[in-house]
Amino acid sequence: MGKSYERIDGRLRAFIEAQRIFFTATAPLDGEGTVNLSPKGLTGSFAVIDELTVAYLDFAGSNAETIAHLRENGRITLMWCAFDGPPNIVRVHGRGEPVFRDDPRWAGLMRHFPDIDPSRHGLRAIIVVTAEKIRDTCGYAVPFMSYEGDRPLHGSRFERETDESLDAYFHKKEHIATSIDGLPGLPLPLPPLPRTT
Repeated sequence: MGKSYERIDGRLRAFIEAQRIFFTATAPLDGEGTVNLSPKGLTGSFAVIDELTVAYLDFAGSNAETIAHLRENGRITLMWCAFDGPPNIVRVHGRGEPVFRDDPRWAGLMRHFPDIDPSRHGLRAIIVVTAEKIRDTCGYAVPFMSYEGDRPLHGSRFERETDESLDAYFHKKEHIATSIDGLPGLPLPLPPLPRTT
């Protein structure tokens, strides 16, 4: 039923890039800590960097659990499942790293997301994942669902924020700088969004 892959290429890469939503799972090292599972969408916010590396944009939200877990231990699993067409589930298990606005790699990584206006969504980090294990499974029990479009709400909510007001928003949220379990989350103050040329 399931198959392992050495790299993200060919049909596997085409499948991943065609999906409109994927999910990320992380956890702290503490066995009593909170496991985090997040849906990710927004067309153009995910990229295959090379055969073993993927990245996605981390936008403003009410917490920063994924960032906190990656800063502590780096473990992450990404999952895509087919909601139309042939059934399929793909998981990439690997090591992730949040790349923040003041990181010298920021501009180079942002080139992989040409269709995203970084000023519209409160972009706070780029999550880069190096694959260690790549597997697919059947997905026979995943229901058919159809994509109608991206929700405009996130962009309309955060496009009016400046760097300063976004930093103030993050300071007000309980689980941005610190995770639910007390781990370091998003480093604050938020650096200015680098200007693209």
